[in-house]
Amino acid sequence: MAVLKFRIYWEDDDSVYRDLAIKHTQSFLELHQAILKSFDFDNKHHATFFRSNDNWQRGKEISLEKYDKVYKAEPLIMADTLLGAEIHDPNQKFVYVYDFHKNWTFLLELINVNKIEDITVVYPACVRSEGIAPSQYGTRGLISEKLAEIEEKYDLNTEVLADGYGEEGEESEETESEEELDENTSDI
Repeated sequence: MAVLKFRIYWEDDDSVYRDLAIKHTQSFLELHQAILKSFDFDNKHHATFFRSNDNWQRGKEISLEKYDKVYKAEPLIMADTLLGAEIHDPNQKFVYVYDFHKNWTFLLELINVNKIEDITVVYPACVRSEGIAPSQYGTRGLISEKLAEIEEKYDLNTEVLADGYGEEGEESEETESEEELDENTSDI
């Protein structure tokens, strides 16, 4: 049984990618779920794959379900379509789009085909993870969750903090009186 290894790049930053190993007899639905899991996305939105060429042009569509839109050709359905049936090239490429409102786009490239399956691995499996995954709903990675909770809880004024600086010479009366108190106590 062949094991396919795909490299899944986030379209906006190709230094962020995941390598997924999956059996050729598994469906696009299983690949869809593995991609979401590897990038820490939920499974609440519409999604579709497109068969692609070397220039990432979108071809035949493999959709999670048939959506209420006009199709040039009837889409294949992920649950009914096996990966092996859509691999026509040793460097096969697919474009994956998730959440049609946010338009998360990932580029999939077949990077390896192994004829021997590792019996200790549960497929599909994320075998390599590079870069900080984009945050599906907001900030992640560079700031802690605690800071995000504080910002949300206190709804910090974005006008003053927009570029990190207040108005020049802006000091509160409390700050000035504290400084005067410090000066007076240092004389003692």
